[in-house]
Amino acid sequence: MSSESWTDAENDLIVADYFAMLADDVGGRSYSKTDHRRALLPRLNGRSEGSVEFKHQNISAVLKGMSEDWIPGYKPAFNYQASLEDAVDRWLTLNPAWLNRLPVARQATSLQEAAPIWIGPAPTLSNQPPPQELEQTLRVARKFDVAARDERNRALGRAGEEHVLAHERSSLHSAGRDDLARKVRWVSAEDGDGAGYDIASFAPDGRSRLIEVKTTNGWERSPFHITRNELAVADERRSEWCLFRLWNFSRAPKAFELYPPLDAHVTLTAMSFVAGFD
Repeated sequence: MSSESWTDAENDLIVADYFAMLADDVGGRSYSKTDHRRALLPRLNGRSEGSVEFKHQNISAVLKGMSEDWIPGYKPAFNYQASLEDAVDRWLTLNPAWLNRLPVARQATSLQEAAPIWIGPAPTLSNQPPPQELEQTLRVARKFDVAARDERNRALGRAGEEHVLAHERSSLHSAGRDDLARKVRWVSAEDGDGAGYDIASFAPDGRSRLIEVKTTNGWERSPFHITRNELAVADERRSEWCLFRLWNFSRAPKAFELYPPLDAHVTLTAMSFVAGFD
């Protein structure tokens, strides 16, 4: 069995095969990992079944860093060849429909029937992954600027906001506040971007909730973009504003909420500057 580094051609083959399985997995269709592996082996350079299995885990690790879905049965394994990241990026570049696909979570029969969103604790120092794993994952996110990619994905952002809108209305209905549920507004859809929040909702006691939604298909620690205007509104209306971080969206949406000041929860990094003339 070969012990040499995987070639670009081999990486491209196994990445394409991984995505074929992932598409079935996300779509709820049955598939056989064994059949895929055995069909792939003759096309590789003398690789063992074990090395193919481990490479699948490496691909999961890359996808985790890219804030994307991965196959749950292939637990992310880090310390992989850097060339594997480029192979995954090549596949995504050649298949733009994958990143722009309509998330499964969006395909609810109606907004009113959307399942409640699981809201848990925000990431903290106490529940972070091992340092080496976290650093490698965040390095991949920075290299491929997944925050900017998610920000540009209007279908993903809109689907996330729509899901949170349904969640807010459903929560108020469950609390016996049908009067408030009727007043919940999808501000970004009705008035356009610029308000500094996406949804105007309420707490059951009638207090205002100004919700900015940030959505990803990936894990809870994926970086995200936030605008100067959103930060300003968060600071000006601290008692009302919250950031609703929606993650794992394409499978089983989960969330956590962050409240101002945001720099108490996340590291804010300036990514661009306005150039002017004196």
